[in-house]
Amino acid sequence: MQKRKTTKPAENPQWTETDFKKATHLPGTSLVKAVAAARRGRGPQKAPKKVAISIRLHPDIVKHFKSGGAGWQARMEVALMNASSVKKSV
Repeated sequence: MQKRKTTKPAENPQWTETDFKKATHLPGTSLVKAVAAARRGRGPQKAPKKVAISIRLHPDIVKHFKSGGAGWQARMEVALMNASSVKKSV
């Protein structure tokens, strides 16, 4: 069983009176809803949506694309577009 990672006191300092005065109070909002809103991710996409899939690839293929750094999934998509007759609609 893995040990839970705990935050260091420096990463989570104790609040001062000034911190409490600066904090925003949202009347009528529960703490659970406020935390959920703060952790919410991106909103809906404005551009055409992509489809999330799961695919199994040979490790060498994945290694090749990841070796190029960030954006490897987009580069893989371009390679697949170039190898097929599908043209990307913008």
